[in-house]
Amino acid sequence: MTNLSLNLVATARDHGDTVALRCGEAELTFAEFDSAAARIATLLEREGIGPGDRVGIMLGNTPAFALAFYGILRRGAIAVPMNPLLKAREIEFYLTNTGASALFATPLFADEARAAVDVAGGRLWLVDDAGLAEMIADLPAQPSPVERGAADTAVILHTSGTTGRPKGAELTHGGLAHNCEVASRTLMKIEFGDVVMGCLPLFHVFGLTCGMNTSVLVGATLTLIPRFDPRTAVQVIERDQVTVFLGVPTMYAAMLSVAREFGPSATASLRTCASGGASLPVQVLNDFEKTFNCMILEGYGLSETSPVASFNHPDRERKAGSIGTPIEGVRMRVVDGDGNEVATGEPGEIQIAGPNIMTGYWNLPEATAAAIDDDGWFSSGDIGTVDADGYYFIVDRKKDLIIRGGYNVYPREIEEVLYEHPAVAEVAVVGIAHETLGEEVGAAVALKPGAATDPSELVDFVKERVAAYKYPRHIWFLPELPKGATGKILRREITVPAVESVR
Repeated sequence: MTNLSLNLVATARDHGDTVALRCGEAELTFAEFDSAAARIATLLEREGIGPGDRVGIMLGNTPAFALAFYGILRRGAIAVPMNPLLKAREIEFYLTNTGASALFATPLFADEARAAVDVAGGRLWLVDDAGLAEMIADLPAQPSPVERGAADTAVILHTSGTTGRPKGAELTHGGLAHNCEVASRTLMKIEFGDVVMGCLPLFHVFGLTCGMNTSVLVGATLTLIPRFDPRTAVQVIERDQVTVFLGVPTMYAAMLSVAREFGPSATASLRTCASGGASLPVQVLNDFEKTFNCMILEGYGLSETSPVASFNHPDRERKAGSIGTPIEGVRMRVVDGDGNEVATGEPGEIQIAGPNIMTGYWNLPEATAAAIDDDGWFSSGDIGTVDADGYYFIVDRKKDLIIRGGYNVYPREIEEVLYEHPAVAEVAVVGIAHETLGEEVGAAVALKPGAATDPSELVDFVKERVAAYKYPRHIWFLPELPKGATGKILRREITVPAVESVR
């Protein structure tokens, strides 16, 4: 039996008195965590929810999410995590797309949840931490997890939907278990006694697998921050003596922006930092490591890969700007448009194969067949290269590629240059429709507090460092760039102002 919830059962047995979850002043031991999950499983059983049924979770980064998630898995049902900020029509889609029987939702957005369930049907539980505890207080514990196989679906995670409606990636008990086991043992070396920062959303695969599931596996304490704020993050690192920080690039950039407010002792407990979710600018990596005296290990993965596919392993050479080498049990390659492997150093689409790959997109056989070939290779949609040492580098998203006058321009390359300018805090390079060239290169920029520059200066800065066809002709400033729930910059939501070209 492979039910992922068995990890919680084992850790509660061996380390029951250890703090599993911390959120502010609230603490929950592994024994209490396991007991609550077992009673939630009973709640589901009494509602007629059984193995293979889908149950939504629309909760924030509090213990309630973790309890609901492991209760659902213990019952043998399938968890469908959702962003609590979704609107009613989006929630309705997630519920109807998966045929979910029930939804755990935060009371903070009760109206949206009710409106969605009224249309989609099913049971709705509006719960915060205290409300969930009260609801299950008198229920008996389900004796043991329902038997599940390694290939059985544990979670349906919906992709971001950049090309249309979100697709539900089916992640298995075996794939998730493999990913968190490798993450703990060989990648971040998380072990019993560690304190892991839980500021990544638990409804996102990075926070779910590398943060929560890995902590449960090894008996580490997960200290949760309901909403990321750089000052709060540093304060919690100092208060709880956090040893492992998991973040996305914008989190590292934000912490750098407040670093001067804290002494070096505030983050002295940090041993390992890992970055994923988007490419980490080399300048941000170097500045963070110098400021916080802690190495960042960059990795790569997607919702469809559970998520980790490659990583800069701590016991091997690390290459700045690289996403490292494939993790244990996973294969990667770079191919051209016909699926043939390209020469070393040449750009192509990254493909991935291994036990971490989803079984498919829920009820979308054609989309599944387009994403995973007959030999099990998953097409990532990311353009990358691999060097002679087997290290992979992301060039850009296949769909973000800008073609200017027949020449390929990869936004990340231009973003890396702009990040080197001392006034730039955040940047996103986008393609702008052009009558004769097809696309022109543009850049939305957010400046560091107190910094000053102008578009012409930034254009000249880039122009000196890249080929003439690559530098941005349009640069405009924003107070901050639009971001998704994980802090990832959303290029597709950037509005291009009507401005004259800068040349």
